[in-house]
Amino acid sequence: MTHTKETIKQQVEENKVEFIVLEFTDMLGDTKNVELPIEELDMVLNNEAMFDSSSISGFSAIQESDMYLVPDLDTFLILPSMVDEDRSARFICDIYKPDGTPFEGDPRYILKRAMQDAEEMGYTVNVGPEPEFFLFKLDKEGYPVRQMNDRGGYFDASPKDKGDKVRRDIVRTLKNYGFEMEASHHEVAMGQHEINFRFDNMLKTADNIQTFKNVVKDIATNHEYHATFMPKPIAGENGSGMHCHLSLFQNGDSAFYDEDADDGVSKTMKQFIAGILHHASGIAAITNPNVNSYKRLVPGYEAPVSVAWSHSNRSCMIRVPTTRGKGTRFEVRNPDPTANPYLTLAVLIQAGLEGIRNGLDAGKAESRNLYEVTDDSVPTLPTNLKEAINALKKDTVLLNALGDHTSEQYISAKEVEWTEYSLIVSKWEVDKYMNK
Repeated sequence: MTHTKETIKQQVEENKVEFIVLEFTDMLGDTKNVELPIEELDMVLNNEAMFDSSSISGFSAIQESDMYLVPDLDTFLILPSMVDEDRSARFICDIYKPDGTPFEGDPRYILKRAMQDAEEMGYTVNVGPEPEFFLFKLDKEGYPVRQMNDRGGYFDASPKDKGDKVRRDIVRTLKNYGFEMEASHHEVAMGQHEINFRFDNMLKTADNIQTFKNVVKDIATNHEYHATFMPKPIAGENGSGMHCHLSLFQNGDSAFYDEDADDGVSKTMKQFIAGILHHASGIAAITNPNVNSYKRLVPGYEAPVSVAWSHSNRSCMIRVPTTRGKGTRFEVRNPDPTANPYLTLAVLIQAGLEGIRNGLDAGKAESRNLYEVTDDSVPTLPTNLKEAINALKKDTVLLNALGDHTSEQYISAKEVEWTEYSLIVSKWEVDKYMNK
């Protein structure tokens, strides 16, 4: 919905809104917000809401900490979860510097810049995400325990799936937020769930992913469960992914569909796929951003390992579903839901556009079960965060996509994370080596 200052003020008055929530996302993908009384609405709408960014991950140093929260008026929403006597409204904000220019480290700005690059080439990109999550029980103090909420499996129903009521409340809430919902179901692992909402342009999708995560966690807590988007919370079980379905349009028509091609897939689509495959190792540092991400990317648990594409083969990093015409798209299967969605979509689109510019070749679609391929004929994704970060450091296309500020800050933060992990002595190591 398109909003103006006047329509926002009218809705605020009609709904007796008392508080304004200004929301944004930091470099690592965490949602942040500040709440202001409604009396500050004019100040907010005039782009005068200042905040100290020095404590926000990946933002700015203490000596240059003043930033402005500039609301995207189209994201204005009267929060449906609030009771009548405590009504709040939300804006998703862009970050600006005091000189009136966009802050180059704002993840939302980085994605907008990628979208602009696509538009200059005549393209628009739509994305449909599939975020998965686990539900765990809480102890008496309200902290999560490693006890799942059910022992259901793929598409299981009650009583095995005790999360159906949680999912229904999540769907109801998201519909009140304006989401177009598609499906929800129990996933493969015990206690694992998936809820799908309709595709949209890249910016709206990234905004929706962040809203989705917040709603899932809030509703789960209301049901006395803890929702986690951790990629691999349970050893020996399938992990949680966030498959991203990408479609490309030019002049209103699918740039990925070719009715004359044997498989219905255009040369443009294969070049776009080739670009992503070519930069896959560095992309993994963004799409699979933490130590635990790589516990999911192992053979045998329906997560991709091989840097290849296919028409139906889920052992590949990229899969092309059978739908053709305007629905022609491909699915990138390695991202997980801990990834910053703005940075994830930015690097995917920039890598794909690079594939089109350079006419890269994706090669033949794989039909083999690549989990069973033991030779080196097919490249694989990084096996840990350190490998992915090293690949990112060498990938100028991805570094340019992120910009100098975020590249430096992000790589530094992830190298610290890897060092912290490397210094930990795990129970497995003690059990394995103590008596050697």
